[in-house]
Amino acid sequence: MNFVLSSIEDDIATVTLQRGKVNALNEPMVEEIDDLFRTLETDTAVKSIIFTGAGKFFSFGFDVPEFLHYPKEDFVYYLEKFTNLCTYLFQFPKPVVAALNGHTIAGGCMLAIACDVRIMASGKGKISLNEITFGAPVFAGSVEMLRFCVGSRNAQAILYSGAMYSAEDALQLGLVDRVSSENALTDDARKVAEEFAGKDSAAFRSIKKLLRKPVAEEMVRHEKDCILEFVDIWYSETTREKLERIKIH
Repeated sequence: MNFVLSSIEDDIATVTLQRGKVNALNEPMVEEIDDLFRTLETDTAVKSIIFTGAGKFFSFGFDVPEFLHYPKEDFVYYLEKFTNLCTYLFQFPKPVVAALNGHTIAGGCMLAIACDVRIMASGKGKISLNEITFGAPVFAGSVEMLRFCVGSRNAQAILYSGAMYSAEDALQLGLVDRVSSENALTDDARKVAEEFAGKDSAAFRSIKKLLRKPVAEEMVRHEKDCILEFVDIWYSETTREKLERIKIH
């Protein structure tokens, strides 16, 4: 399918999303991301990972038009795969640097906040957990990871508003850790990845586990019920009307 590219230079892997113009997430793409990261986890030559997108988007989030045709049971199964991926990435034992090359929206934002560091290119690109604007709720994982990144007060502001933040505004909120230029993003992300790669791998893995395992346990504890509620709202008449207006291709 090749919706996700991987390259390795020295001890740093680069994972690049490439599906259409907006890197919208569908079931095969989520499976590819999961498979690739599991391969990189066991590759002893890889010390850190850069996670980025092709084109003007890191990721638009879910491929809404495609999922509108999913039966409820199939959509529940997909959401379980996606939320499991986010939980896995959040606890990934190696450093992951998100190089946000453009728009990072909804499900795309979830993938980004699962990473250790987010560097976003300045410019037209926006980052958002904007589900509330099209009548959708969020997942337990969204809330817990966001709270971990930005604190409870800023998490509430981000989720209640559904606002689209520039890189600079996101930096002020703690939603990203650094702002780069479009031209310098790749080099800046690599410098951070190299810094991580130079650290003791066992020590990093242990510290990350101590920091993140309690958060991940909260994510898992509540996710099943959140998915069922998400699906009920997603298939409601009012939300479906809003979703049907979304065009991504």
